[in-house]
Amino acid sequence: MGANLTVTYYLHSGFSCATDKVLLIFDYWQGEHQELALDRRIDPADFDRYEEVYVFISHSHPDHYDPVVYEWHKDHPVVYIVGYDMPVGTRGRRMNPGDTIPLSRHVTVKAFDSTDLGVSFLVTLDGIRIFHAGDLNFWHWREESTVAEIEEAEAEFHRCCAPLLREKTIDVCFFPVDPRQGRLYDAGANYFIMTVKPRLLIPMHFWGRSEMISDFARRAGSRSTEVYAMIYPREELQIRFADDGFMTISPVPPPTRPRAVLPDEDDPFSESDLPVDFR
Repeated sequence: MGANLTVTYYLHSGFSCATDKVLLIFDYWQGEHQELALDRRIDPADFDRYEEVYVFISHSHPDHYDPVVYEWHKDHPVVYIVGYDMPVGTRGRRMNPGDTIPLSRHVTVKAFDSTDLGVSFLVTLDGIRIFHAGDLNFWHWREESTVAEIEEAEAEFHRCCAPLLREKTIDVCFFPVDPRQGRLYDAGANYFIMTVKPRLLIPMHFWGRSEMISDFARRAGSRSTEVYAMIYPREELQIRFADDGFMTISPVPPPTRPRAVLPDEDDPFSESDLPVDFR
């Protein structure tokens, strides 16, 4: 394969993946109250170094879609790839589950189903296979849902994952690990690791609970899958793919790390039975 990939985390489910020539941006969001610091946001001036820029929006939930992304095309020829529930203009393509679109000689994208709105994306970038789950997850609320509701949610999740079992190996995967689900918050990600077996899984959608996904990353890996938690906005991973397919992962943390925010009365997890980071 002989390629280098830079993975950058921004906030929540927002990531970018870049080679020398191509930039992919997934589900970028600056936060409900624009809490992503200015120096950690995407600057469209950075697009000039790339020949191709693609912005992927899995669905219309506000924590996966920031309207600012539609401003970027004013300064650079950005192409938007969106789920079927999203509006798209002359510079975009809308996808349904099962659709495959060759975007260039470097990039092909295939859409898969989700257990929530929209789609998930499998992007092949110069031979590197990247999966962004969007809101595909085993969404269950074990402390509140009935047994029948949990069984239905599990069956739907397995149905949505089944087509991915027929795909070639996924190199890099972004998958929800949401602590709001209670004690079994990681059930969906664990199933995905056991069945789809991505080479690298990066948890997302963790609502600021960095200690939760750090703990998940320490214990969730397998012989087939490495799990790495990216928790600081603008944190980077450099991934080197050798010609024989061997993958080397090198973390590149940001120059400074923001202090953890203590929970307060507005924190939805302040009443949680899960551990809280009081650093």
